Amino acid sequence: MAYQIKKAAVLGSGVMGSGIAAHLANIGIPTLLLDIVPNEINNEEQTKGLSLEHPTVRNRFAQTAIQKLLKQKPAPLTSIKNLQLITAGNLEDDLEKLKDVDWIIEVVVENLEVKKSLYEKIDAVRKAGTIVSSNTSGISVNAMVEGRSEDFGKHFLGTHFFNPPRYLKLLEVIPAKTTDAEVVEFMKQYGEDVLGKGVVIAKDTPNFIANRIGTYGLLVSLREMQLRGYSVGEVDSVTGPLIGRPKSATFRTLDVVGLDTFAHVAKNVHDLTSGEEQKVFEVPAFLQKMLENKWLGAKTGQGFFLKKDKEILELNIDTLEYEPVKKLTTPSMEMAKLQKGLAAKVKTLTYAKDRTGELLWSILSPTLLYSAALHGEIADDIVAIDQAMKWGFGWQQGPFEIWDAIGVNESVEKMKAEGLEIPYFAQSLLDKGFDSFYKEENGDLYFFDGNDYKIVPVNEKVIDLKRYKKKHGVIKSNAGASLIDLGGGIALLEFHSKSNSIGIDIVQMINFAIDEVEKNYKGLVIGNQGKNFSVGANLGMILMEAQDDNIFELDFVVRSFQNAMMKIKYSSKPVVSAPFAMTLGGGAEACLPAAHIQATTETYMGLVEVGVGLIPGGGGNKELYMKHLKGLPNGVQVDYQNVANKVFETIAMAKVSTSGEEARENNFLNFADGISVNPDHQLYDAKQAALSLSEAGYKAPIREKVPVTGSPGYATLLLGAEGMFLSGYISDHDLKIAKKLAYVIAGGEVPYGTLVDEQYLLNLEREAFLSLVADPKSQARMQYMLVKGKPLRN
Repeated sequence: MAYQIKKAAVLGSGVMGSGIAAHLANIGIPTLLLDIVPNEINNEEQTKGLSLEHPTVRNRFAQTAIQKLLKQKPAPLTSIKNLQLITAGNLEDDLEKLKDVDWIIEVVVENLEVKKSLYEKIDAVRKAGTIVSSNTSGISVNAMVEGRSEDFGKHFLGTHFFNPPRYLKLLEVIPAKTTDAEVVEFMKQYGEDVLGKGVVIAKDTPNFIANRIGTYGLLVSLREMQLRGYSVGEVDSVTGPLIGRPKSATFRTLDVVGLDTFAHVAKNVHDLTSGEEQKVFEVPAFLQKMLENKWLGAKTGQGFFLKKDKEILELNIDTLEYEPVKKLTTPSMEMAKLQKGLAAKVKTLTYAKDRTGELLWSILSPTLLYSAALHGEIADDIVAIDQAMKWGFGWQQGPFEIWDAIGVNESVEKMKAEGLEIPYFAQSLLDKGFDSFYKEENGDLYFFDGNDYKIVPVNEKVIDLKRYKKKHGVIKSNAGASLIDLGGGIALLEFHSKSNSIGIDIVQMINFAIDEVEKNYKGLVIGNQGKNFSVGANLGMILMEAQDDNIFELDFVVRSFQNAMMKIKYSSKPVVSAPFAMTLGGGAEACLPAAHIQATTETYMGLVEVGVGLIPGGGGNKELYMKHLKGLPNGVQVDYQNVANKVFETIAMAKVSTSGEEARENNFLNFADGISVNPDHQLYDAKQAALSLSEAGYKAPIREKVPVTGSPGYATLLLGAEGMFLSGYISDHDLKIAKKLAYVIAGGEVPYGTLVDEQYLLNLEREAFLSLVADPKSQARMQYMLVKGKPLRN
């Protein structure tokens, strides 16, 4: 049977339910959000004279949840417009509407009997073939589906999203014994291709994969902290980015999750296990006391941390009083910072003969052993376990990758010396003469399956550039970028400078790439797989040249960058830019001239140069202005002043999109540009876009003149800026920057509606940029940004 999901329903409008509904709306799925009917009216409803039978009252819980989506941080919606795709209702009046949906997601209270009662009602109204899933975080899916119809059973499974659904990548799919294999395969593919998730198939065991191991690791951390006398802050200073974990480390993570939620998850495993495993899942006495005190973390304003005035305090778990945060500082932490690569850092720290090494070993060794003991029980292979921990808990390395990093032989030897029992799965690896759970050969990754190595299965849409380059090599490379043959006649220009900042080396590679592609390829993709697409131009280099008064050198650099951007725009072969995450300043300018932009849902794009005392210098002002003009409907009389006002406001306020959709609304993307929901598929999607343009007979755009507002427009733009200055909202230097920006966007001192060529606008832009670079106040702003990482208002 071919499955399609055109419409969905989410039952339960709590934070998780409404978040899932928002995620579905973000990808364009009309979604019905249902909740229970209130049993009493509130004050507002009473004031309006509403009764319990009024639809507004009966739909209150779902409707309130929908409105809260607009206020939540981080934002669940990629665009406010997506809100119209969510319809509120209730579980009494609107159950019949479930016959019109293709996927029903249950997100009600974690109570087996409540869920089974609801499924009975769903079973009576759903049409055959409708997929039903539960977002349960640990209740048995087999227990939930008992007593249901055969068709319900075939189409029922667990789909465990992680909170917040928009941002956390993991989706655990848990089949029941009755689930049809075709449904499981469909949901896995749908989860990856449409929902944009990293999907792992989990077994129907307590807390499934990520929460089982993650909760175990957190409880071990609590136990070892108490046993060995570490403070909350000391543990967090070691268990965060230093070892490839999120900044929230251990205790800030618990505060964000909520200690009540954490305790509930722990209890779920505790009640379903026995022996030594059950003991680990016992909530410690100090945590139990925190629960009694309602110190639940961020939701109640205090947990392991408390903000008092401007100071952050940590909880002393012995006295249950708050104290200044302590941090662990040891020689091994300094040594680790000198190591290249996460694996080397973790190994250095784990075996260190100091308090850092003692803490890490005491946390990691039981977690690794526990993960190995669960192999085959919670998932079929180590790949699913590692991916679940990386996608669900933000670990850079899963447990078996960590084990490889610290050395399997070395660690097992130490474990045995301490009298620890090595699980059969881990021991079998060594018994077969192997020394790692993963191995790489010719760019392919293999994993140990308990008997031998198997290749790690990969979705064809996932391109891992590191492994791809090992397998296929590069066409040409320098310090800033590499040109790679992606196959099918498409080349890829990969940025790999520090922070992917754009300097002269990247400009040189852009020029080479366009020349090479025009001769030998069908198209070019500009993309990479760094933390961010590009944070902009190399600010350090610009400041150094400016302070040395090398304006001639800077003029050459800016002119070269402008020319490279024009080369992208007028290439005879299509150029597709693939921005993601931070795409700022020069990074955005490298996208705007492209024939097509293939962004991701989480693309944060903006021209932010005013924050460092400058204006865009690589053609960004001109390109954004032209994008606005081209986005207007044909045949409509254009108000150039209105367009100039919008562009001026976007750049002057350094607006950065909060999503790919918002980047489209801000005109950084046009209606034809694409957004990849799954970031792992972005390069594949960009390649397909380049091929499609080529096969459609792509022709370079015709060079057209640009209508500008000229002197009248410049005066209009200045009115707003001077008003803000006189009101005290901006400084003298802010006004100076605004005047330069207004002059460039207006097109200089020409009559309104004058047609000018692009080079004229580029010259205005470059002159304004260079004049600001030479200004000491702009240099102070650049220096402050480089040192402090935030803008200076001088």
